[in-house]
This record gives sequence, structure tokens and C-alpha cells, in this order.
Amino acid sequence: MIPRFGSPPDPRIRYRRRPGAYAVLWRDGRILLTHQERPKPEFQLPGGGIDAGESPLRALHREVREETGWQIAGARLIGSYRRFCFMPDYDLWAEKRCQVWLARPVLRRTPPLEPGHSAHWFTPEAALARLVDPGSRHMLARALSALT
Repeated sequence: MIPRFGSPPDPRIRYRRRPGAYAVLWRDGRILLTHQERPKPEFQLPGGGIDAGESPLRALHREVREETGWQIAGARLIGSYRRFCFMPDYDLWAEKRCQVWLARPVLRRTPPLEPGHSAHWFTPEAALARLVDPGSRHMLARALSALT
């Protein structure tokens, strides 16, 4: 069973499953997060939805490049979680199934390609403090315990 973080599902709402791939990006003792301006400003693990016919690993590489401009290597799955939420960009209620990978940013190719996104480096402690999603915080803490 995949652990759930955040609010429990509302039985009156029909949720659509939305698989996603997200990254804990570690380099030289620092963590790379993305800041998303909309729908509300917040820091997140880089990543996002897996498109139809796309593998999770391919989606991870694409999403990290779009949101941070970085190319990654050495990705390894560290865990999965789910959360139930409203996605205003898509106007839908979703059961997000989040796969989280640990990867190394190896080359910055471009500034973030996705509008409203910016990439920021933090110490592990500062990164943990900035993440709003409890599932992302849990996965980052899990990755950090494996790294140290």
C-alpha cells in the first residue's frame, strides 16, 4: 500500500488518478528545488505528471529539465506516496501518485523552460523547511538519511 500524506479523500468527490515523477536533486551537499509562482507561490521538488505512454523515468528527466533547466543522471527510485488535492491548473480533483527519485544534477542546459518557475539551491535543512507538501518533506528526509 502506498502511504498517503495530507488530507484524506472526501467521499463526495470523484478523484482522477494522476501519476507523477519527482526528484530530490543533490549536488555538493545542497538540494535543488523549484519555485512555482502559480496557482500559489511555493517551493516544490522538481517534477510533475507522467504523460500517457511516457515512462516515469522519462517524465522525470523531462520535468526536471522544464522546471530547473538541469540535466540529471544516476536517478534511483527512493519511494512513492499519494495525496488527494485539487489541481487548479487542470480544474480537477486528483489522487496524485508521486514517485520520488534521487538524482544528481550534472549540467545546467538552460534557465527553467516552464513559465513561472525558478530553480533555487538550499542546504538540506533549508530545503526541508521550504517544502509545503508533507509527502515531499518525508521523501526528502528519507533521501537525506540515506545520503548521510
